[in-house]
Amino acid sequence: MATVLICRRFPRLSRVTTFSTTAKCKAESGSNKSKQKKEENPEKANTRTESEATIQLLNPLDYRVSYNPSAYAKSRAASQQHTARNSGQALGDTFTSPGTAQVQHTFGTASSQALPPVRDALPKPKSKPVLEQTISALLSVAQTKEEAEKRKTEMHDSKEDPRMFQKGRPEYRSLSYDKFEPIETLPLEEGDSILHSVAICEGSQSPGTITDYFCRLSRLPVEQHAALVSELRFNTLCRCAVKNIRLFSTSDLIDILKACVRLVVPPTHPLLNACESEFCRRVWDMNLDQVLLVADCWRCLERSVPSYLSILFSYANMHWKDLTLPQFVQLVYIIGEGRRSPVDLTQKMESMILKYLDSFTLEEVGAVCLGLFKSLSGISNHIMRKIADRVSLQMEDMSTYALVNVLKMLRYTRMDHLPVMKELGKVIPARIPTINIQGIMHITLTCSSLHYFDEGIMAAVAMSLPSKVTYCRSKDAAKFLWSFGCLDYEPPNEEEFYSSLIEQMHRKLHEFRKFPEHLLTGLLGLAFVKRFPEDLIDYALKDEFVQKTRSSKYELKKDLFTLSKSVEIECPSYQGNRLPPQLYEEVTEMALNFAEQEIYVRPEIVEAVSLLQSMLGGPEYVKNHMILPHTRSSDLEVHLAMDGHPIPFNLKDPIADKKLKDIGVSLTDELMTQLIKGKSNSQSPMEVENADRTPGQERGEEARTPRTGDRAAFSGGPLIADARFQVEPKLGRCLEAPPSLTLNRQPQGVKLAIQVSNRNHYCYCSKRLLGLHCLKRRQLRQLGYVVVELPFWEWFPLLKRTRLEKLSYLHYKVFDPALLRRAG
Repeated sequence: MATVLICRRFPRLSRVTTFSTTAKCKAESGSNKSKQKKEENPEKANTRTESEATIQLLNPLDYRVSYNPSAYAKSRAASQQHTARNSGQALGDTFTSPGTAQVQHTFGTASSQALPPVRDALPKPKSKPVLEQTISALLSVAQTKEEAEKRKTEMHDSKEDPRMFQKGRPEYRSLSYDKFEPIETLPLEEGDSILHSVAICEGSQSPGTITDYFCRLSRLPVEQHAALVSELRFNTLCRCAVKNIRLFSTSDLIDILKACVRLVVPPTHPLLNACESEFCRRVWDMNLDQVLLVADCWRCLERSVPSYLSILFSYANMHWKDLTLPQFVQLVYIIGEGRRSPVDLTQKMESMILKYLDSFTLEEVGAVCLGLFKSLSGISNHIMRKIADRVSLQMEDMSTYALVNVLKMLRYTRMDHLPVMKELGKVIPARIPTINIQGIMHITLTCSSLHYFDEGIMAAVAMSLPSKVTYCRSKDAAKFLWSFGCLDYEPPNEEEFYSSLIEQMHRKLHEFRKFPEHLLTGLLGLAFVKRFPEDLIDYALKDEFVQKTRSSKYELKKDLFTLSKSVEIECPSYQGNRLPPQLYEEVTEMALNFAEQEIYVRPEIVEAVSLLQSMLGGPEYVKNHMILPHTRSSDLEVHLAMDGHPIPFNLKDPIADKKLKDIGVSLTDELMTQLIKGKSNSQSPMEVENADRTPGQERGEEARTPRTGDRAAFSGGPLIADARFQVEPKLGRCLEAPPSLTLNRQPQGVKLAIQVSNRNHYCYCSKRLLGLHCLKRRQLRQLGYVVVELPFWEWFPLLKRTRLEKLSYLHYKVFDPALLRRAG
């Protein structure tokens, strides 16, 4: 039976509700089997059936969203396979928030869903043939195995995974606790006997006996540990240990601590309080192996011990020259897990890395990088480059976990290391299907943070992600959207890719109440590629959510401003929440103040403004400002009449009354010969690099991008002006437009938005514009501007050339006949 789609518009949210006539007829016949089943998902309780509605992206100008149910089928199938996990919690998520149910009721519907499978609408047979039942059973078993394997792949043990390096050398056995070390299990009867002895002889046991009791009890079957720790007689034994704490030898005290690790004693247990105090007192009488082993046990117990760590760092600082390779790596691991960066050790850590770098195993290289990353330890570019040099040569032999840790540190140090990134493009795409979602996120985020675009990596991520998307935390989903938007990449499976991530953003909506920065990160990434999910935007611009952003550790006003203004320009039909006017004014003023101090004063921009004023006739013909403050970069605005003559419009400029006389420029045959045969065609790569490093360029509205690398793609020479653009000097007048621009004399004019770009606007070593700047130019065109760029690979080398060369280049750019044709 054919199905008919009936679309209904809901107020304020762009949704399309789909009804199947087949299902409707069955419902009318009174069959209970025809009723749609609700999703077994706590996050979507009290919501409409997920298969009944889809969230349609807000339709901006000149943008169409094609609804293709078959494109989402894979995503839906993957979602159905995860029914057991459909609480919306990815592995490792423990976020809860009051009032979550109310939010879920409003936004629990998936943003992009396939139509219900046809088989759901057909009557089911009353009984299945034996063969069909057998096949179904086999398929079910296979699916269960596949699901278990997938879950195993996605598992990430934040306590154990960073410790993999400890399996590479036998020396780590004396420095760390190995919970996988085989231990003979103690019979239950013997454990009960020990507890009976404790009850009878309370307070009379010797320290050696107490230690022996702890060690033997820790060998009870694992399933008995929780009951043992809550046992009254075990607490009696703990009180005896606390009472005699100073009588234990250091080795006995360490054995008790290791027993506590095996028994999973709660980190706040009174016995651990006493042990910490005693170990702090004894540190200076212990050897380095013991000091590190105790620190490792505290990590296994998940107990925060800042006082002990402070003493440990002081101890290590005094014994620095005595550190062996395993001791050093274990120390860096402890520093990372403690999230503390001892300032006085930083320089010494660098010297030790240089000393042992060639001797590290690849897992140890990853462990060192992770420790530095987690503790936010600064490291010099020289040391990071040495690490990257080694990794680039052995990447194929490196575990993905260790490699990801190196990439984290590359991202943190903003290190541009082209050999690593190129090798990554060869090694990683084939591994992507086997990497867990958090590892994939860090790989993708590294590429976007370093502005490095590799289509092989990005396409592999995009193809693998929809089937893994339910494992994404809110942070992961947001970072994926940001990374793809930042690099302005829409993959071959873009509809499936984006719909699955937007759907996951809905599932994780309750987490954004605690981490509002992640929602804005994801929405900005979507805006870069011209996607605007209306309901999520409406939620992000609510007064309640805006208030939550104020308590974030990040400054989110600018992100809210960029999102809201982008919706205002590109989505005129949007009827949802908007930012209050006072917030607009506040952030606009912040942006303008920043621009006056950091952007307008850049040499490449100052020079362009000065030359344009001379060429066009004075300050009233050029305005250096932010046309779109929410895009955080400046523009040189110029107005031309349709006959090609400049129009004065910047009348508020304080020096506009002082009309400057134009000196005029003659583009003679001699000058043209110089331009064509001069140094521009023989400029060395070093000269290009020097021109590219114009002082002041690094001060930017964005984070610094990598500074070195292959720039062969950029010639560095200026464009040669057309011989037709010859102008005689005319005092008191601006340069005239070429004859080709004076043919069409219409009253209306054209507004130019001249962009003085720099490397921060582009992907690394390429001419691929980044997402934010794609968004800016798109919006400028939508507002009626013609965008003219002075690309840095042309303009920066010209800054060291003669005034005539610079003027001829600007004349060529501003009076390009194609501009008026485009505007007309």
